[in-house]
Amino acid sequence: MLPLFAGCVSMAPKQSQPQIVANMPDSFGVSEDAGTYQPASWWTAFNDPVLDQILQKALSDNLDLAESAARLRAAEAQARVSKSGLYPQLNLSGSANYSDSPAGGSAFGGFAGGINRFEVETYAPSLGFAYELDLWGRVRNQARAGRADAIAAAADLKAARLAIMAEAITNYFDLVDARAQIATQVKTIDLLNDRTNQTESRYRRGLVSSFELYQIRQDFRNTQASLPQSEARLAAIEGQLAVLSGGYSQDIENLLARSLKPQLVFESIPSGLPASLLNQRPDVVASWQRLEAARFTVGVRQAEQFPAISLSSSIGTQSGNLSGVFDIMDNWVLSLGASLTAPLFQGGRIRANIELADAQYAQAAAAYARTVVTAYQEVRTAIAQYEEQRQRYRFLFLQGQEAENTVSLQSRRFGSGVGQYSDYLDALRQQYQIESALSSAGRDVALARLAVHRALGGDWTEAKDIESVQMEPFDDRGKAAASPSGKFQQGDR
Repeated sequence: MLPLFAGCVSMAPKQSQPQIVANMPDSFGVSEDAGTYQPASWWTAFNDPVLDQILQKALSDNLDLAESAARLRAAEAQARVSKSGLYPQLNLSGSANYSDSPAGGSAFGGFAGGINRFEVETYAPSLGFAYELDLWGRVRNQARAGRADAIAAAADLKAARLAIMAEAITNYFDLVDARAQIATQVKTIDLLNDRTNQTESRYRRGLVSSFELYQIRQDFRNTQASLPQSEARLAAIEGQLAVLSGGYSQDIENLLARSLKPQLVFESIPSGLPASLLNQRPDVVASWQRLEAARFTVGVRQAEQFPAISLSSSIGTQSGNLSGVFDIMDNWVLSLGASLTAPLFQGGRIRANIELADAQYAQAAAAYARTVVTAYQEVRTAIAQYEEQRQRYRFLFLQGQEAENTVSLQSRRFGSGVGQYSDYLDALRQQYQIESALSSAGRDVALARLAVHRALGGDWTEAKDIESVQMEPFDDRGKAAASPSGKFQQGDR
């Protein structure tokens, strides 16, 4: 249902894009591989059921998301409050009055016998109507601003969901890497213990110097000392995952006790991704909607300079007895009214409010432009870093293969009596070091891919759509209109 007199004037500025946004390149252009970007549920490519369960638990139980969801409910309710002014207000009222008063000139008010007094009973039910003629678009722009704020709140909720999921994925891969580092450190400590014992034996036989012995011992002790730090880091990461899941460490112990073996994904990011993908980033959507809310607020303040015309009426019945109120044909009452209120002197309040709204509109435009420019650069940086992390992992993987070949060679040499056991231990330790670096590199590849998807703001889950606020928008002509699309095209709607 469209509001009455919906085709009246709107005082809001025309919708337009900041120049720097309109001049943004059409694509990111930092990858050489072709393909189609498919963001939905991308993390399932890791093929890790534990990660999937952690994300499900975080999305259902996280307390920050509960707070954001409550803010969205409040914003949607406020949008409905703002919209209510577009429609007539109907009120049902009723009154009952009884009076007992003395007649003029009666002695002492006629207490004796109750004579010379007037008793009056009045019953008056009525239906009241009130409506403001929105000639200057004040009410409509206020409703538009409320709806824009509600959509921004929905985008904030989606941004919070993405942030929680990104943090959970980050902590999960940190956890996997921390466990791998501890396992490697334990193997290295055992190896260095063997290496120290062997060096001490060689030192007693005069085959090595004291400097080499002290160096091996120091390396052994340093590696031992690093193990408690790694275990403390692991405990901290587990605690962070518990908080993200809306509980305590004990709540996810059984889940994390399972084997954690996510499969790394090395698929390249397609080239020529359109910059319009930024339209799906919730922070960009929220910033745009707050710009729209500020624009409509300017219209509200501008309209306050002009007279406000309101219509009112009431219809009902009035009777001196209760049964008479149902005699509509004889006892009906009708009242019609109109009022005009024009500002004459407000001490500069209206002008100051207009100036304030204009300044807030300029602030929102600058904030929106900064958000878009930052988002564009974040995508370019994330894609480039992902490509670099893929190459680093590839180099470390090849280095690890060479280390395995070296260990195999030293093992054969020692077994055949032509090599020393210390050379085999040194080669094995070098292999452990590369395994440790490769574990961290795998985590970095996963987090770099996470950064790409987060920068692009893809539809990760079946979350509530940010455009599904329960309120019909209206364009400047009062007709139902879709929310702004094609945000990166310059011009007025």
